[in-house]
Amino acid sequence: MDVTDHTGGDNMQRRDFLKKASLGAAAGAAATVAAPAIAQSLPNIKWRLTSSFPKSLDTIYGGADVLANRLREMTGGKFDIRVFPGGEIVPGLQALDAVQQGTVECCHTCSYYYVGKDKTFGFGTAVPFGMNARQMNAWIYYGGGQKLLDEFYANYNVVSFAGGNTGTQMGGWWRKEVKTVADLKGVKMRIAGLGGTVFSELGVVPQQIAGGDIYPALEKGTIDAAEWVGPFDDEKLGFYKVAKNYYYPGFWESGPVIHFFVNKKEWDKLPKEYQAAFQAAAYEANVTMMAEYDHKNPIALSKLLQSGVKLNAFSDEILGAAYKAAQQIYADEAGKNPAFKKIYTEWDKYRKTQNAWFSVAEMRMDRFLQSHK
Repeated sequence: MDVTDHTGGDNMQRRDFLKKASLGAAAGAAATVAAPAIAQSLPNIKWRLTSSFPKSLDTIYGGADVLANRLREMTGGKFDIRVFPGGEIVPGLQALDAVQQGTVECCHTCSYYYVGKDKTFGFGTAVPFGMNARQMNAWIYYGGGQKLLDEFYANYNVVSFAGGNTGTQMGGWWRKEVKTVADLKGVKMRIAGLGGTVFSELGVVPQQIAGGDIYPALEKGTIDAAEWVGPFDDEKLGFYKVAKNYYYPGFWESGPVIHFFVNKKEWDKLPKEYQAAFQAAAYEANVTMMAEYDHKNPIALSKLLQSGVKLNAFSDEILGAAYKAAQQIYADEAGKNPAFKKIYTEWDKYRKTQNAWFSVAEMRMDRFLQSHK
């Protein structure tokens, strides 16, 4: 993995540590080998991490636990991060602000929750009709995305690390069927990021609500539709009990990245060994979350369908109108926001290259297998 070195320190030392602190069983072995040396020479550090997610959503919330647990193992317990669910220290949608202001040292959240500050935040997680999870990893780790994002995040006193992905999300739960653009008019929908901006162009009234507060709003009729992640989380949150129409795909979240944001001053104070351990643990959280969702979602979708949920695809009319609106939004924002334009220009080039490649081997293989069930 070629992650950006925020420390400005010795790259050789970082790579050597990462070799010892690699994924899976190797990471466990690293804890056994590296911990005694670390315990002798490095300080005890205690941090607090605020999550944007409720603890009940164990897969997405669990990414922070993966990070914290692995750091304790790799450092012999000397680097200890305590994880707090959304709402215990600050509300879920204020996690970045808490890190920026130094209330906590780090957080686990979605960059696009903060597009109200600047639409450029969307690129860190997902923008409508963007890249899938594998493509996002390629862009962040090897395609220059990490550098571009951190140049932007520096304005907010944080550094970033990819810390999870859900894969392409579902299109949400709707009380009524929506077949045409006209059906969208006036619908109040919980939706985050630039997806809400696109839907507003089609007549939807977007609402940004933290995960733990969505069900009550949908149950009471405060909103008419809601999107969250996918079958596993959505079943846990119980949306199917109050809205039976389940749409796909979530075109606004093709491969949404969940991020760890760390206060820049606190990061700079860490010993280089702890910085390297943090990077390795974040990488593990990123990879394992996607694998866990891929395992759990098919099982959960089957259960939902058995309970009477109606699975619907967004019509070509809706997808086409949304795509057109998204392209216009990007052009308009790039014309007035230099930060947005800088990332969008490089991101869009990379997206087109990735899609060209995926259209060859990946798409052909997928289509063949899906037609031979």
